[in-house]
Amino acid sequence: MTQTKDQSDFSCLYSCLDIQVPLLDGSTRTYINFDNAASTPSLKIVKDKVNQYLDYYSSVHRGTGFKSQLSTHAFEEARKIVIDFVGGNTTEHVCIFGKNTTEAINTLSHRFPFTEKKNVVLVSSQEHHSNDLPWRVAAHVEHIALKSDGSLDENDFDLKLKEYGDRVALVSITGASNVTGFINPIHRLAEKTHRAGAQICVDCAQLAPHRSINMGSLDDPSHLDYVAISAHKMYAPFGTGALITRRDTFEKGEPFMRGGGEVEIVTLDSVTWSEPPDRDEAGSPNVVGAVALAAAISQLKSIGMDKVAAHEAQLTRYILSRFKQMKGLTVYGNTSPEEADDRLGVVPINLDGMSHYLVAAILGYEFGIGVRNGCFCAHPYLLQLMGVDENNAKTVRSQIQSHDKRQIPGLVRVSFGLYNTEQEIDTLIQAIEVILAGKYKGKYHQDIPSGAFNPEGWNVDFNKYLTYEV
Repeated sequence: MTQTKDQSDFSCLYSCLDIQVPLLDGSTRTYINFDNAASTPSLKIVKDKVNQYLDYYSSVHRGTGFKSQLSTHAFEEARKIVIDFVGGNTTEHVCIFGKNTTEAINTLSHRFPFTEKKNVVLVSSQEHHSNDLPWRVAAHVEHIALKSDGSLDENDFDLKLKEYGDRVALVSITGASNVTGFINPIHRLAEKTHRAGAQICVDCAQLAPHRSINMGSLDDPSHLDYVAISAHKMYAPFGTGALITRRDTFEKGEPFMRGGGEVEIVTLDSVTWSEPPDRDEAGSPNVVGAVALAAAISQLKSIGMDKVAAHEAQLTRYILSRFKQMKGLTVYGNTSPEEADDRLGVVPINLDGMSHYLVAAILGYEFGIGVRNGCFCAHPYLLQLMGVDENNAKTVRSQIQSHDKRQIPGLVRVSFGLYNTEQEIDTLIQAIEVILAGKYKGKYHQDIPSGAFNPEGWNVDFNKYLTYEV
């Protein structure tokens, strides 16, 4: 397989792609990371900018020292960079920094102006738990149905908008599935949502590292009202995320979290809250994380999101073509290589007759390949994709409550980042062929409480790789 120029160019953006990891047989191998839908490695520029900034690190806002002024400048510039990256504008939108997408959506769920008569949230059955569970506490949630392949049933979306009418306050939907890579038609859904008198929130945790996002002006019928992103999925794993929101929503009401840094004045019996975004950023913010995210965004924009998408579509097309030739392997979701341009490089599979726990373990311990297995924080979606009926689901639920996770249904997920190559896919295919042939070397035992398989003879001193001793 001939490596493309783009793949070579992208690999030079990282300093961690040649890391050697130990294998079960005592040898080492260059690590292959196909777990990018969970978290991505740091870009070289992100490390460099963080190290450059750390010499000047100080507390932001209200400090008169030079380091505090510089930190405040860096923090506020990062805010503008994030808003611009998602196609917003500082007149109509604000960027609220937090830990991740989960915190962003929880913040919105507490701050959204639901009323007694307007309290329905429509979410899809594809959602990560972070874009489902917060709404269950804040409002009445209705789930949009899916088609048999796991894609969104837009007809059901239309029916639910009509059925709940004026009661619908918000549609909150994933931009792209972290399980199957399906990309939802968010701007078409937004136009329908606004026509029905509601607003729309898009969970862009999976979408943002792979595709351009355009919130648009509020006078555009297809605009997005709220967008949430996570830096750790965008090659900036320094603990931050962002909610990019309508300014007018957050100019009113009281913050989700309360503390310092979000008030104008406090007396013993009154509080005057700051204007957004400060109102919803209690405590000392993660300035380092904001710097890291801004650096990653600058790199992605320099590359061009169209090139990012094209590279990952090439990888997706290639792996789906290879999987089509394999017996004993099932791909879930859209299996067509010809449609790789219309989805993300997130490919869930299972091997016939084998536990997803065991397949993932063998890939890691014997081939140095990192994948993720399980339900990917989207349990209802997985159950539907795998055709698990309610009786089986109840049985598994009972086992979990008895601290036995061995029989949890799940998939093995292969997910691509900017730096992955077709050669790495070839290595994965070879490993899967070994597993399917039953020629893996280890003897594995399943742990009851976790469900994970552990091999005999695995003894690694992790202190060789990281220690806190000084």
